[in-house]
Amino acid sequence: MTHVTQNPHHSVRLAIVVGSTRPGRRSPQVADWVLEAAAAHLGKHAAVEIVDLTQFDLPLLDEPMPAAIGEYRNSHTKQWAATVARFDGFIFVTPEYNHSMPAVLKNAIDFLFAEWNDKVAGFVSYGLSGGTRAVEHLRLTLAEVKVATVRTQVALGLFTDFDIPDMTEPGTFAPAEHHSGVLNRMLDEIVDWARVLRPLRERAEP
Repeated sequence: MTHVTQNPHHSVRLAIVVGSTRPGRRSPQVADWVLEAAAAHLGKHAAVEIVDLTQFDLPLLDEPMPAAIGEYRNSHTKQWAATVARFDGFIFVTPEYNHSMPAVLKNAIDFLFAEWNDKVAGFVSYGLSGGTRAVEHLRLTLAEVKVATVRTQVALGLFTDFDIPDMTEPGTFAPAEHHSGVLNRMLDEIVDWARVLRPLRERAEP
């Protein structure tokens, strides 16, 4: 997925990170919903782009130096770092796997450090319990790489916000109406925090 909202020169740049790479995943449907809502709600105030982890093919962390040192050796790491560095904030779309985030998402976060610093994140999660436990772990992980996280979260129920006649298939995403208001509130919080944190990001630039 390479969708981008219309104008790439907006003041706040946000990435919708698709946090699952499983075949038959449901996250692309959710990410498309977030993108459409963000384009309509934020308009000229933000440029929003989908960043799909399937496009990066990151192996299990294979950098010889800790990410905080910033001496990336591998081309896949450098490509991922350049992508993350472009954004001021993130909306993580994640399912819940065994009370936590998908391993591929944790791995992608662990590859980098400075590229995450002084930015902001919000969460759109889904699962049997709305994905809330995955997000609790995400908040702890992101705090360690200096990402501020907003309070508002969109928590989607697997059997209330999806039409899944066959559990072996992705089904159809059909979110309840009240989620739109929650998503818009979260988007506003992300944009506000991205702007507030901008001086810290500019101070860290070489």
